[in-house]
Amino acid sequence: MRDRIYITEDDSRKLRQLIAGRRFGQSIDSEYLDTLEQELDRAEKVDEDAVPRGVITMNSEVRLKDLDSGETRVYRLVFPTQARKENGVSVLAPIGTAMLGYRVGDVIEWRVPKGIRRLKVLEVTAQPEPARVS
Repeated sequence: MRDRIYITEDDSRKLRQLIAGRRFGQSIDSEYLDTLEQELDRAEKVDEDAVPRGVITMNSEVRLKDLDSGETRVYRLVFPTQARKENGVSVLAPIGTAMLGYRVGDVIEWRVPKGIRRLKVLEVTAQPEPARVS
């Protein structure tokens, strides 16, 4: 488990609204909502101008390396309505929830039906926040 993850106040608010809306609509993805809510509960909320460099936030584009296959891919962490865009991965998808708050150099691990998948964060190629903090 990661020691510290960061989330902007604005992203936290929007994600909590998303969770509440999905729960109200009796969504079938309640397990994913629970996991995302747990991540939000432990995240350190910061102003947009205080997000450390290299942290994956909403709308960040990242380059990840699969440590088992060696394959490198680019993803953009987005809200569910944007997941169909190029390289988009929903924050409600298991990999999306897992990515939130990780930093360059971290290894993301999450359970999939065939075991554990491990991805290393190689680079945050685009981060919407000003990223003034190192």
